[in-house]
Amino acid sequence: MSYKNILISSENSIATITINRPTKLNALNKATIKELHEAFGELEKNYETRVIILTGAEEKAFVAGADIAEFAHFSVEEGVQLAAQGQEILFNFVENLKIPVIAAINGFALGGGLELAMACHFRIASDNAKMGLPEVSLGVIPGYGGTQRLPQLIGKGRAMEMIMTAGMITADEAYRTGLVNHVVPQNELLDYCNGIAQRIMKNSPLAISKAIRAINANYKDGENGFETEIKSFGKCFGTEDFKEGTTAFLEKRKAIFTGE
Repeated sequence: MSYKNILISSENSIATITINRPTKLNALNKATIKELHEAFGELEKNYETRVIILTGAEEKAFVAGADIAEFAHFSVEEGVQLAAQGQEILFNFVENLKIPVIAAINGFALGGGLELAMACHFRIASDNAKMGLPEVSLGVIPGYGGTQRLPQLIGKGRAMEMIMTAGMITADEAYRTGLVNHVVPQNELLDYCNGIAQRIMKNSPLAISKAIRAINANYKDGENGFETEIKSFGKCFGTEDFKEGTTAFLEKRKAIFTGE
């Protein structure tokens, strides 16, 4: 499938999605959100894809926010629909993907861009990256999950301050608060993410997908994370990956997982 606003490359079962709107600092518009939904969906169905890395084109921005021109004149009803649809088809969709998604934050990650990075399973930042949720400076609040995911990642007090001040933080500050897992020089960012992806791929893809499901369950209303863990743990016992992993351990050899 061909895309207008994103690029996809794949090597050694690691897929890289690049948001490719550099003249707009890779801002998210409706078309880009739709393309990202389709791309993530296709890669999830692709048996060979084991890890996805998400980044932005060039060196200035991961995603510098949403495309404000698209919604500047929206009504209340249109605003509700914009947030609900965006969360459903992209942000929640990425968070619940069975394949690990690493955000490679290569520059500005603001507004919807930071919300997209937070929807990924974890984040690696280049040392020049800057992050923030500036929505209140426009008279609106984060609408793609930012008010929920940011407190989960950095704590309520810090999240309140970031959102209320509409300020940006540096990559080092993001690391200190737990918003990102690692900070590396920009020219090493994708190689670093690939290194982590290769470590992930040594493990059972089926078990990883169940771990994602169990971890996310703790943050969902009406769902008991411990119960989800127990059920997911039990289901692993009926898989070929479990048989292979335990047999390989007992035989003192490396496991070869098939994801079955």
